[in-house]
Amino acid sequence: MALVPLAYLAVRTGEAGWSRIAEELFTARVAQLAGRSLALAAVVTTGCVVLGVGTAFLVTRTDLPARRLFGVLAALPLAVPTYVAGYTWISTVDGFAGFWPAALVLTLCSYPYVFLPVASALTGADPAQEEVSRSLGHGAWRTFTAVTLRQVRPAIAAGGLLVALYVLSDFGAVSIVRVDTFTRAIFTAFNLGFDRTGALVLSTVLVLLTVLLIGGELLTRARGARYARTGGAGRPATRFRLRAVRWPAVLALAGVAALALGVPAANLVRWLAAGVSRPGSLGEIATAAGSSLSVSLAGAALTMVLALPVGLLTARAPSPLATLLDRLTYLAHALPGVVIGLSLVFFGINVAYPLYQSVWLLALAYATLFLPLAVGAVAGAAAQSPPSLEEVGRSLGHGPVAVFRTVTLPLTLPGIGAGAALVFLTCMKELPATLLLKPTGMDTLATELWTHTSTASYAAAAPYAALLVGLAAIPTWVLAVRTGLIDRAGT
Repeated sequence: MALVPLAYLAVRTGEAGWSRIAEELFTARVAQLAGRSLALAAVVTTGCVVLGVGTAFLVTRTDLPARRLFGVLAALPLAVPTYVAGYTWISTVDGFAGFWPAALVLTLCSYPYVFLPVASALTGADPAQEEVSRSLGHGAWRTFTAVTLRQVRPAIAAGGLLVALYVLSDFGAVSIVRVDTFTRAIFTAFNLGFDRTGALVLSTVLVLLTVLLIGGELLTRARGARYARTGGAGRPATRFRLRAVRWPAVLALAGVAALALGVPAANLVRWLAAGVSRPGSLGEIATAAGSSLSVSLAGAALTMVLALPVGLLTARAPSPLATLLDRLTYLAHALPGVVIGLSLVFFGINVAYPLYQSVWLLALAYATLFLPLAVGAVAGAAAQSPPSLEEVGRSLGHGPVAVFRTVTLPLTLPGIGAGAALVFLTCMKELPATLLLKPTGMDTLATELWTHTSTASYAAAAPYAALLVGLAAIPTWVLAVRTGLIDRAGT
């Protein structure tokens, strides 16, 4: 499924001929789009790494006041779609448009992609190695940079890659704040300029940029040291005392939360009353919410079924082939939803016609887009479960299927649950592919929200936005629990 959009691009682009491709490819505009898209991805990824790693460290390793509250607040921006954040910002700040406003919105919405895995890695890191460093006379800062960061470097690299690919594929924020990136240019070429060949060439360039990013992350992963626990199992790491910077740290985290959550919340509240006063709107909102829940559940279920064998293969039988399969799932993740949608329209009409104009074709689009999120969650959980337990099961005479059902699957279920929550969350927010593939007559919260915001009907859009954020907050809470930021005995 991850390769269907690539096959579509190869077939459709090849039909144009090399001369037409060269005419579209070797232009100043393509170079400008590439430079602007990569610059936006670099700025947002850097900002997300700084915010994500800093917040994760403060929440998990210091005596920060109300750290559980700040842990939840740091995860919640993941529930805010970028087009919701974009439209709340432009309705608040006059002239909010351009590169840096887009970078601000994308950073505030995306830094949980770094925060959550790094917080989880810091929670499970080996405290014994940090204690050894301090016993050798190294200070807190040197221990953090030389030992702690190296333990969580794979989590930082994986989160940074997801952010970079998300920025390259984002359509909502860049279209609302009017930044001309690859995604916006592709969407415009398909829908307004009727320039299908130009859009396909731009999409192919975007795939090549994705390959470069994936290759860079793979090199980082190969060089990054991975540390297993050598002692102190179950023992929490020593918390750093913030002393003089304690309250400045609180103010900094509160400021980030105010920008990421306060601005959207204040605007949604401001517009909500006017939005629900329209006769019949509550029934329309309920119908859209039911459609969003049903298609998102179908997409999450299908994605997890497809991700399970790839994730288990990556964790249990590492090899060049397993690495290749894992990396291939990321290629479609950076493509705009409009390209995924068009490729699956082609796939549905020519290969799987019974799926055309059905919910399951839209679920396939979600699986194609969000497969790496699920694969990473499954592989991470499977890598943490001891293989010796499976070997014990086989030594007792159980076959591979029985061992998988009774040992491997239960051990991997936490990762499957976290992956399903993350995929469900992203399915709820997905817009371009949903616009193209939703069955006739079906509207979701995302499509209704886009319809109203595209005509500046913010009051009518507010109820859809508020419910979308509210429903998306539930799987975000599940993800926060899975990182260890919240426990059942905690606040």
